[in-house]
Amino acid sequence: MSVFHLGPTVLWSLVGLYGILVVATAIHFFLKKIRPDSNFREIGLRIRSWWVMVSIFTLAMLLSRNVSLFFFAFISFLALKEYLSIIPTRRADRRVLFWAYLTIPFQYYWAGSEWYGMFIIFIPVYVFLFLPLCMVIIGETRNFLRSAGTLHWGLMTMVFSISHVAYLLVLPQSGNLGSGGAGLLLFLVFLTQSNDVSQFLWGKSFGKRKIVPSVSPNKTLEGFIGGVGTTNVFALLLSGILTPFSLPMAIVTGILISTAGFVGDVTISAVKRDIGVKDSGNLLPGHGGILDRIDSLTFTAPLFFHFTYYLYY
Repeated sequence: MSVFHLGPTVLWSLVGLYGILVVATAIHFFLKKIRPDSNFREIGLRIRSWWVMVSIFTLAMLLSRNVSLFFFAFISFLALKEYLSIIPTRRADRRVLFWAYLTIPFQYYWAGSEWYGMFIIFIPVYVFLFLPLCMVIIGETRNFLRSAGTLHWGLMTMVFSISHVAYLLVLPQSGNLGSGGAGLLLFLVFLTQSNDVSQFLWGKSFGKRKIVPSVSPNKTLEGFIGGVGTTNVFALLLSGILTPFSLPMAIVTGILISTAGFVGDVTISAVKRDIGVKDSGNLLPGHGGILDRIDSLTFTAPLFFHFTYYLYY
């Protein structure tokens, strides 16, 4: 069982990240003491979820290769299970759901074996064609198109997209000397999560013009612009440490992640509004389920991966 060897740049970056979390936690604690009448609950919940997310991804990077792949596959399983629990499904499709769940170990096997060709077409092509065949054999035609579409969209989002995070971790060192795939993973997760938090803080502080009020009333133009700017600052600061990006490429990456993160967030919000739920689950107190925490990552992970893979591998 091979083990990941984290370079000193990745380790020091992790130390710095935990340092930021400690400072943020201390500031939140003192703000509550100094201004007891103000409501800092939302900020506190976001800091708590940051601790959870960072700890999870740190554990994944420190574990052996196979255990890390299993860990990310389990995240996909939880996300798909949560998605299917809130999306109406036909009783006739229960046998089809077995095949949907079975795609998870195969998809992560392709990632672990670095078989890029099969990894990239397995769900979008083979599973896309196979699952409707299973549904046809069952013989139920009522709501057939809706069922096939929602199931495949869930697989693309919860399994295919998230599996790019695992593939990042196993990328060869040659494309990113010094930090390797672990550096790229840390860069992606940090920028995605910091973009979520910064858009929230900028929006709360200065937000006036709503972007998509019917989908996500709290998303404002000021918050989006502030999030893009903040994410680009972090991209410039971290690109030379964790990635092979030049400064212009770091700016492009910052814009890519911040924009994709926003789109992923509002897209999952649209799904939840369509079915009439606020949170997808209660895995994290005050922040819903795992789908509520990886909504941005479902869009940023595949886009960042293919951007990096095309340029450097």
